[in-house]
Amino acid sequence: MTSSDRVRPAAITARGWGWRHAGRPRPAVNGLDLDIRPGERVLLLGPSGSGKSTLLHALAGVLGDSSAGAGDAEDADETGSLLLDGAPPRAQRGRAGLVQQDPETQVVLSRLGDDVAFGAENLSVPPAEIWQRVQEALDDVGLARLPLDHPTSDLSGGQKQRLALAGILAMRPGLLLLDEPTANLDPAGVLEVRDAVGRCLDKTGATLVVVEHRVAVWKDLVDRIVVLQPGSATDSAVLIDGAPDQVLEQARDMLIAAGVWVPGHVPRTRARTSRASPAPTDPEARPAGQLLLVAEQLAVSRERPRRAGLRRGFRSIAPQPVQSGIAAQVRAGEALTITGPNGSGKSTFALTLAGLLPPVSGAVSATVELSAGAGIDPHKWSAQQLIARIGTVFQEPEHQFVTGRVLDELMFGPRHLGYGEERVDELLERLRLTELVDANPYTLSGGEKRRLSVATVLAAHPQVLVLDEPTFGQDANTWAELASFLSELLDAGAAVVSVTHDEEFTAVLGGTELRLDAPGHPEPDKVLRP
Repeated sequence: MTSSDRVRPAAITARGWGWRHAGRPRPAVNGLDLDIRPGERVLLLGPSGSGKSTLLHALAGVLGDSSAGAGDAEDADETGSLLLDGAPPRAQRGRAGLVQQDPETQVVLSRLGDDVAFGAENLSVPPAEIWQRVQEALDDVGLARLPLDHPTSDLSGGQKQRLALAGILAMRPGLLLLDEPTANLDPAGVLEVRDAVGRCLDKTGATLVVVEHRVAVWKDLVDRIVVLQPGSATDSAVLIDGAPDQVLEQARDMLIAAGVWVPGHVPRTRARTSRASPAPTDPEARPAGQLLLVAEQLAVSRERPRRAGLRRGFRSIAPQPVQSGIAAQVRAGEALTITGPNGSGKSTFALTLAGLLPPVSGAVSATVELSAGAGIDPHKWSAQQLIARIGTVFQEPEHQFVTGRVLDELMFGPRHLGYGEERVDELLERLRLTELVDANPYTLSGGEKRRLSVATVLAAHPQVLVLDEPTFGQDANTWAELASFLSELLDAGAAVVSVTHDEEFTAVLGGTELRLDAPGHPEPDKVLRP
């Protein structure tokens, strides 16, 4: 370690600090009193909606920017004081580095090396030192095998998450802020990123505040656990504050009740029923086991075909597939779970199966029972035909928001399809969104955005539901409610396709697991679970 590796660690002081987002009746954070010493490592916990991401955005000096959500700067309300090294965070930009929940929002440049170097360049780090930092950061997060000119657009969601972390590590900030940094990573990637953060902290001595629902991953890396509770007019923001082992031992029951993922505790969920046909009370439900979608010898890619010039015109060159030879079936009342390491094409396959990407080769075919006269190829269906049959929840919830209000977002699909809106109230209640009907979707927490994106798709009554990382950002309680709700939908005859690294979620839904291994593996593995 050299002296140049060290940074001046940041100190945090909050006194009665609170923030209410525009359009919200209640503050996201209220009455926060907190001191974090220079070089201290803190794990920030709390139920979904308790203001964890809001606090991180405030410490990064970006709360109120358009990047933090439309309307944040207008009609928002701040109380008390929040200081970074004795000054407002907005006056200390560059002292803190923030890795946000959605890595898409942090990809700036088209080439991998340039993107990692971007932050350090803006801090006027000497060029020779920048590229040394870039190489170290890429190695730390497990992306060193990729060339520096690798297109960032070709990275998977999990790889983009590592890229965002690498860019922050290369900046050597005095305060490292991580918002669910391992949420979209495979198990090996989770450990890689955690260890990369540990190496960075050991090297630089920076202060750390990390938000993560899964405690076990970070428990041994941090000095303190601080648990926040949802803001109100009277309650203090901090529910519990102490050393990790002490907090987990003495306040275990309280943490479980608050929705914290306590090591060794798996929330109770609704069990799947075993029967041959859907409930007779649901006239629209399909018989259990009825075939709806088939993938045959499927090759997938997010790249578009290229045009190559010839003397007498042009020819189309198909993109190199990220995965090929995939065979799968989607049946009513059954779950299909897609698993595998980051970069193996899970999301690309799911989007192709959902009719949103064309196959490179092979085919995705809808049966007559699902197509209902729309044709055999889902990719050729109109948007209205598609959302009424196959609903897709993207890995990044913001990519499917089209309005400025939660209630309007939920009403959008039913109104355009001519459906009744009777299911909207049920979805608001079941997915804990009732008190957020007037909120701007972009100001919700990561967990709230995920539940809203699921609700907007369900409101259109699709027969097939395709979900990419559906449990991302959920506390233990909302995770159990979402898993139980999807279990009910399966028992009612819907088909659920999920891309996930969440083994507990996979076990709850049951059904068939399709594992896609890293590119180059001869063929995907299909595992039938009991």
